[in-house]
Amino acid sequence: MSSQAIVTVFSALADETRLDIVTRLSGGDATLSELAERYDMSIQAVSKHLSVLEDAGVVSRRREAQRRPVRLEAEVFDLMTKWIERYRQNAEARYQRLDQLLAELDDQNPDNDQGATT
Repeated sequence: MSSQAIVTVFSALADETRLDIVTRLSGGDATLSELAERYDMSIQAVSKHLSVLEDAGVVSRRREAQRRPVRLEAEVFDLMTKWIERYRQNAEARYQRLDQLLAELDDQNPDNDQGATT
C-alpha cells in the first residue's frame, strides 16, 4: 500500500462519524438508510461520509435487486495492519538496542549512585 493510500485511509477514519460507520459495518453489511438511522443528520450527509470511505477503499457499495448494501473492505485493514506492524517491529528493535546500551552502561559503572554528591 502506497504512502498516499495510507494517508487517505487514515484521513477517512479520522472523522468520528466515519469511524463509527466502520465500526457498525464490522458487524455486517448495511444500507445507507440503515446507517443513517443512527445519526442526527440527513441521508445525504451520511452518503457523503460513505463516499469518503469508498474513495479511500474502506467500504464498497453493490447492487442487490432494490438494495445497495455497503460492505466493509477487510483487505484494506489487512494492508494497514501490515503497514503498522512494520513500524511496530522497527520501534521494538530500537527499544531493544536502547535496553542493551543502558545495560552495558550500567555494567560499566556498577556504583553509579553510591557516593554521588550534589
